[in-house]
Amino acid sequence: MPVNKQSGSRMRVTEVEEFVRNPPPGFSVETLGSGYRVRCNEEKSLVLIDDFQSCGKKIVFHNSLGRKVKMHNLWEYSSTRKSLLSKEIYLLISACEEQSSVSNKKAARELSVEKQYVVCIDGNEPFTKWQLERGMDGTISSVAGESYRVDIDLTEEMESWAAKNLISDDLMKVKPVWRDASFTLKYYSDALFDFPHWLGFSKRIFKLRMT
Repeated sequence: MPVNKQSGSRMRVTEVEEFVRNPPPGFSVETLGSGYRVRCNEEKSLVLIDDFQSCGKKIVFHNSLGRKVKMHNLWEYSSTRKSLLSKEIYLLISACEEQSSVSNKKAARELSVEKQYVVCIDGNEPFTKWQLERGMDGTISSVAGESYRVDIDLTEEMESWAAKNLISDDLMKVKPVWRDASFTLKYYSDALFDFPHWLGFSKRIFKLRMT
């Protein structure tokens, strides 16, 4: 049963199969021998999805920047920031079930992917835009002289969405564990003595909320 529900008006969640079968406005899907190629209107959409497999088919989002966006200078940072704050942002997030296995007398936790979703958030929506601006300004002290990595996390929003749309509708029997429920900005400075980066102090995170 396809799931295509919203969390308020700021987040849209669509099963991958439904997204490919009925792409939203601005997207088109080309069928290839080994899978699908998805194209979008790049003036309105910012796709941050790596190539992936679904139901034995490879799905490629054309011109996607990938979930980890790399920037090497101020122009690239400014361009990325402008896109984040003006376009709809598309991510691939997986709902997994946690399983336990015993190997060498040690219990190990494994995650099996149950469902994959294309999640859309509108970077130009006032509340979301304010959070993105505040988050980037608060975690990026000086992009000119410091390398950094910042994760923008949607895990709590996906947990809230699942409680309302999956578990409550009996579409999943257990509470899912969310994988890749974030995207990453990586800025690489050419500073000679980038000690915070070398020492691992330049990793930051902020949570994005839709409600």
